[in-house]
Amino acid sequence: MSKPVVAIVGRPNVGKSSLFNTLYGERISIVHDTPGVTRDRIYATAVWREREFTMIDTGGIEPESSDVILQGMRLQAEIAMETADVILFMCDLKSGLTASDEEIAVMLRKSKKPIVVCVNKCDFVGEPPAEMYEFYNLGLGEVIPISASHRLGIGELLDALFENFPPVEEDGEEDGRIRVSLIGRPNAGKSSLTNRMTGDNRAIVSDIAGTTRDAIDSEVENEYGKFTIVDTAGMRKKSRIEDVIEKYSMVRALSAIDHATVCVILIDATVGITEQDTRVAGLAHDNGKACIFAINKWDLVDKTTGTLEQMTKAVKERFSFMDYAPVIFISAKTGQRVDKLWQTIVAVHEQAGRRLKTGVFNDMLNEATAIVPTPQDKGRHLKIYYGTQIATNPPTFALFVNDKELSHFSYERYLENQIRKNFGFEGTPIRIFLRNKKGEET
Repeated sequence: MSKPVVAIVGRPNVGKSSLFNTLYGERISIVHDTPGVTRDRIYATAVWREREFTMIDTGGIEPESSDVILQGMRLQAEIAMETADVILFMCDLKSGLTASDEEIAVMLRKSKKPIVVCVNKCDFVGEPPAEMYEFYNLGLGEVIPISASHRLGIGELLDALFENFPPVEEDGEEDGRIRVSLIGRPNAGKSSLTNRMTGDNRAIVSDIAGTTRDAIDSEVENEYGKFTIVDTAGMRKKSRIEDVIEKYSMVRALSAIDHATVCVILIDATVGITEQDTRVAGLAHDNGKACIFAINKWDLVDKTTGTLEQMTKAVKERFSFMDYAPVIFISAKTGQRVDKLWQTIVAVHEQAGRRLKTGVFNDMLNEATAIVPTPQDKGRHLKIYYGTQIATNPPTFALFVNDKELSHFSYERYLENQIRKNFGFEGTPIRIFLRNKKGEET
């Protein structure tokens, strides 16, 4: 299922990054007393009441500032709000209600998004301070007192956010459509491939890297089925992003990955595999998406005997963590093997949605553990009592054991390989979770 997106917005130095770190549980956003330290949005996934959601930590908004950096931070926050399902508006008790807060409130009302207001730096347990009540003048409804640094009121805040999350919807087809996101670094040919797949010059094609700023949806129906094709802005390292607007394309690309059922990862054959390609692919893998590597511009490569095999080997080695993903050599410009790409999209989508019968799965488990015994530690063996598939997209399996601490990554990898050997699942990640069986000693 797709994750709701929460954008944390407010004036500089009200404690947005402190709250972001508190919710995430790690210090991943810089916290400093100087206003404007957080200039780029930072993204992370948190969980509340068994619902995952994506947080966006934004730079502070200064509505009337003429400072170039502060103007960029405002634009950053506006795009985060546009993308968000829920907006968390954070104010500062110590500063009191300011004119900037009121101007931001006007901006938020125009967004037509659910808004949760919190007032930070309410650092004492008990009745909220009287000064907090002036924030009701913002006209945005309930105001929640919190202390990000002392972790006070966080549960109540998360409950309020949760109540505003959109209903749970399974990822997948809308009206039978497979949602396909074309992802990759700039100038890999995503827009050209979109135009080829849709038969329409929907996206601007240019040799200038980063032409596509937004995610563009195109609906396609052909002999292979019904699809929604999403052409995303190219993803590049933050340190290499100089154009302000390019910084804000990443959230749309990440959102496109989150809402996709299949990700086509484009690699420029004329450039070869780069570190950024690995990063882009890792985002899709970590999100559990079915994936295909499309080596684009293959028509421009000088070929000798074994060129294709060498490139395939390079992809498999560089993306060893995604050895399940098929590799296709295409040319968006000429249409070479695009038909094959359509067929592969349908195939990996079907594999990601497969569900195994519990009995069949346990027969495989018994055979696998008989061939390679489970790990042991200090004379104690890991015992796998039984397993079952608990989800699809990606296929997810729960194994009930005597003590999950006895397991080892290498053995879980072995079990994953056995699942693939027996059942396929080409093109999709597989998730395996170990659960201690109730009543067993651990």
